[in-house]
Amino acid sequence: MTGADSTSLVERDSRVLWHPFTQHSRWLEDRPIVVDRAEGMYFWDIDGTRYLDGVSSLWVNVHGHAHPEIVAAITEQIRRLDHTTFLGLTHEPGIRLAEELLGVAPPGLQRVFYAGDGSSAVEAALKMAYQAHAQTTGVRPLIVHLAEGYHGDTLGAVSVGGISLFHETYRSIMLETRQIGSPGLREVGQTPAERAAEVLAELRDLMAAEGSQVCAVIVEPMVQGAGGMLTHHADFLRGVREVCDATGAFMIADEVATGLGRTGAMFAVDHAAVAPDLLTLGKGVTGGVLPLSAVLATEAIYEAFLGAPIEAKTFFHGHSYTANPPAAAAALANLNLMRRNNTVVRAQEIGDRIGRNLAVLDEHPGVKEVRRLGTMTGIEVFAKTERTGFDICQQARRAGVWVRPLGDVVILMPPLALRDDEVDQLTGAVTDSIDAVLG
Repeated sequence: MTGADSTSLVERDSRVLWHPFTQHSRWLEDRPIVVDRAEGMYFWDIDGTRYLDGVSSLWVNVHGHAHPEIVAAITEQIRRLDHTTFLGLTHEPGIRLAEELLGVAPPGLQRVFYAGDGSSAVEAALKMAYQAHAQTTGVRPLIVHLAEGYHGDTLGAVSVGGISLFHETYRSIMLETRQIGSPGLREVGQTPAERAAEVLAELRDLMAAEGSQVCAVIVEPMVQGAGGMLTHHADFLRGVREVCDATGAFMIADEVATGLGRTGAMFAVDHAAVAPDLLTLGKGVTGGVLPLSAVLATEAIYEAFLGAPIEAKTFFHGHSYTANPPAAAAALANLNLMRRNNTVVRAQEIGDRIGRNLAVLDEHPGVKEVRRLGTMTGIEVFAKTERTGFDICQQARRAGVWVRPLGDVVILMPPLALRDDEVDQLTGAVTDSIDAVLG
């Protein structure tokens, strides 16, 4: 847009910016891409090179970039109402979106509370769980979470995270929680069902000892994304639901990453046919265009906050941009496209094709394991260098495919409207890159 070249822009960037999850001592050496524009399944750098967006721009894009129907919905909404507070006011896009979300949500979820991003939705859900108990059954200060779990980067969300690399630094300033094992971390020869039973036994023992103090159990259903696409058996979710029912704790399903088709179901809890008490969603809710997230809650939790003003039972929580109308309009257009295009079914088809294409890696000497549910895919490789996963992704970049690693796990999580030839382009570039780096 300014005529500047990528080298000068990266140098300017390095003088003024601080990027997330980025070690800036390597920033210039890693030759970051300066993105100029995006359309469909691709984006272009400022020098004109095209890249297939193999991770949906951090797991958010659904129908491709700049989809004309979503762009039109946002434009029309901005012309009519750009923004207004949701504190003491309401608007039709926010109302309609809540109705649409509840129409596709697991049974029993009847209220929508809007937030801004996944982490802020988790923060709201944790506070809801705590306050609802405090105003009904009494204070229950503990939250149970999983090893290798990830729920965002604000302090409450970090408190229920279980990835040492991300979370251990802040342990002394976190909420008091209880952690159980990851149902996705299996011993050699252990089946997913056996591992699910093992972690459920750990949960039952914990709840037998401290269940009266636990207000909620929070899980990423079916796939622990940032943990490296660790998949687990649906029995685990069914067991968590049973334990929560028996002890009165709320079940929180964090579907920010797994929801809205990514696993081949509308929500990942659908694989287990269970419904949580609180469900968080974000990322793809607007089709990957504008930031928006939400907490879906049962009527019972909502009613725990009702009372005379003097009782101070109100949920004193909110954000300046809660229920931003253009974001709500984008989400409505996204859900309409998902219905019309059978996006959840297409996600199953894309995932199956990814699985077939990556079967060649099952016997690859450099690959430890390929994990996948729907389109959510992680290829764990044996470390050859300090940043083997990164090296593979850099190699794929040279082939015109953009993917990112989580340590030594190469992540594939493409838009849910990918064509078959684009799926083949993605998987082909990644398998070739693994061969190039690991032999």
